Amino acid sequence: MARNKFDVDERLESPFSLRHLKRAGKYIGRHKGRMILALILSALASIASLFIPKVTEQVLDVAVPNRDVQMIVQLAVMVVGVILLGIVFNTLRSRIMVHVSQSIIFDIRRDLFAHLQKLPFSYYDSRPAGKILVRVINYVNSVSDILSNGIINMLLEIINLIFIVVFMYSTNAMLATITLSGLPVFVLIIYILKPRQRKAWQQQSNKNSNYNAYLAESIDGVRVSQLFVRQEVNIGIMKRLAEACRKAWIRAIYISNAVWLSSETLTQIVLTLMYIAGVYWMGAGTMVSFGVILAMGQYVRRFWQPITNLANIYNNFVNNIAYLERIFETMDEPVVVDDIPGAEDLPELDGEVAFEDVTFGYEEGQVVLEHMDLHVKAGESIALVGPTGAGKSTVINLLCRFYNLNGGRILLHGKDGSSHDISKTTLHSLRSQLGIMLQDSFIFAGTLMDNIRYGRLDATDEEVQEAARRVRADAFISQLKDGYATQAKERGGNLSQGQRQLVAFARTLLSDPAILILDEATSSIDTQTEKLLQEGIQEMLKGRTSFIIAHRLSTIKNCDRILYIGNRGIMEQGSHEELMAKKGLYWQLYTTQAGETA
Repeated sequence: MARNKFDVDERLESPFSLRHLKRAGKYIGRHKGRMILALILSALASIASLFIPKVTEQVLDVAVPNRDVQMIVQLAVMVVGVILLGIVFNTLRSRIMVHVSQSIIFDIRRDLFAHLQKLPFSYYDSRPAGKILVRVINYVNSVSDILSNGIINMLLEIINLIFIVVFMYSTNAMLATITLSGLPVFVLIIYILKPRQRKAWQQQSNKNSNYNAYLAESIDGVRVSQLFVRQEVNIGIMKRLAEACRKAWIRAIYISNAVWLSSETLTQIVLTLMYIAGVYWMGAGTMVSFGVILAMGQYVRRFWQPITNLANIYNNFVNNIAYLERIFETMDEPVVVDDIPGAEDLPELDGEVAFEDVTFGYEEGQVVLEHMDLHVKAGESIALVGPTGAGKSTVINLLCRFYNLNGGRILLHGKDGSSHDISKTTLHSLRSQLGIMLQDSFIFAGTLMDNIRYGRLDATDEEVQEAARRVRADAFISQLKDGYATQAKERGGNLSQGQRQLVAFARTLLSDPAILILDEATSSIDTQTEKLLQEGIQEMLKGRTSFIIAHRLSTIKNCDRILYIGNRGIMEQGSHEELMAKKGLYWQLYTTQAGETA
C-alpha cells in the first residue's frame, strides 16, 4: 500500500546532549528547594533501611545464641520503626514530587502553547495537527517525569549504591568483593543492549506519533469520510498504523526485559557464589558467621537493583533528550510575524488603506503579487474577483499581516491624519480594528452568546443581541429552546453551515471594526437568508472601509470599486457598470456566471 504522510516517522535520533538538560534547568530551578527536600527524605529512608540486614546479623549471631529475648524485642521494634519511618518519608517524598512534576508539566506546556499561538499560518500548513498535539501532550508528560523524578532517582540510586558498598565491606570484605565481581559482566551487557533499547523506544515513539496524528485527522474529518464512504479504507490505514505501533512497543519491551533479566540472572549467580564461598569459609573457621552470610545476601539483592535502575534512568534520559529537543525545536520555531522592537500602537483608524509596490509569495521563488499599488479611500467598499489562486485572499492576508511582505509596504491612516506602516505597528492594535469574516466559520464549543462575544469580551448581552439582530442571526437563535444560552458543539456541529456563518458574522460585527473583511462570507447561505443578510451587510458597511471576496458576483454589484486580480496584480478595476461597459475580464467572468445560473 502506498505510503502517506502518517507513515513518515519523526527523526528522533540525536546524541545525548547535556545542552538540552541545561536549557531545561529553568524549569527545574523553579522547584529545586522542594526537589532537594524530596531527595533528603528519600535518602534518609533508604539509608535507614540498610540497617535492617545488620539487625538480622545481630539477631542470628548474638541474640539467638545467647537466648536474649529482650534484645530480639528491641531489634524488632527498631526494624518496625525503620519501616514506618521509611513509609512516612517516602509518602512525603511522593506528595512533593507529584506537585513538582505537575508544575513542570504546567510550565512547559504553558510556554509551548503560548508560542504555538504566535506561530504563523505557514507552520500549521506543513504539519499534521496530531503530531503537534503529541509534542504538547505526550512528549511534555515524558519529559516532566524525567526532569523531576528522573533526576531525584538518579541521585538517590547513586547514594544508595555508595552506602550499600560501604555496608557490605563493613560486614565482610571478602564476600563484598565476590559481589562486585559480576559488575564488569553487567556493564558489558548494558553496553550491548542499551543502544538497541534506545532505538527501539524511539521507534515506538515515532509509530505512536503517527498513530495519534492520523487519529486526530480522522476524527476531525469523520463527516467527509462517511460522505465518501471511506470507512473501510480509513480502518485499513488505522490498522496498519496501530499494528506498527504494537510491533514497535513489543520489540522495545523485549529488549527492556532483556536488561532486567540480565540483572536478575547475575544477581542469582553472584548470590549463589557468595553463599558457596560464605559456607565454605564458615566451615573453615574464618571470620564468617551464619548471620553475616544472611546479611550479605540481603545486601547483594539490594546492590544490583540500583545498578539496573541507573541503567534504565540513563536510557530514559537519552530518549527524553530527543523529546526535549523536539519541544525546544517547536519553541525555537521563528515567529516570523511579530511585533518589531519599538513597534507602536495604531491610533483609531479612519479606514484609508494604501498598498505601495507590494510584492509577495508564499514560498521562495514563487510570486503571487508583484509591485501591486492600491489606494482605498476611507469608507470605500472594494470587491476582489478573479480566478482561483490569483491572489484575492492573499491581499486580505497581507492587510491582516498574517504574512510578511517580500517587498513594498501597506499603510493605514488614523483619524488624527497620521499614516502608519503596518509592519511597524503592534499586531494587537492592527487586528483589533479589523473585522474578518472567513468562508470557513469556526464555532467554538460553548454558548452562542459566548461565541458572538469572543472578540469583544466586555460586550453586554444587549450588545450581543443587537449585533445578532443586525445580521439576522437573532431570527434563528430566538427559536432555539435555550436561545443565546444554547450550547454549540465542537466546530458548531449542531448548527447548519448557514447558521454558523450568521453567528460568525454577528461576532465580527460586534467587534465594531474600522475595516471590514468578508472572504466568501455568504457562500454557504441560502438565497432567502442571503437577501436578509445583505440588508445587515449594507447597514454595517456604512462609514466603514470594506474588502469583499464573493463567489456570487451578483452580491458585489453595489461595491464602490471592483478589482479583478490576476497575473500577479490588479488587471482591471472600476465600478460594476464601468467594467461591464469595458467588456474585459470582469465582463467575461460575470456573463459566464450569469449564463450558468440562468
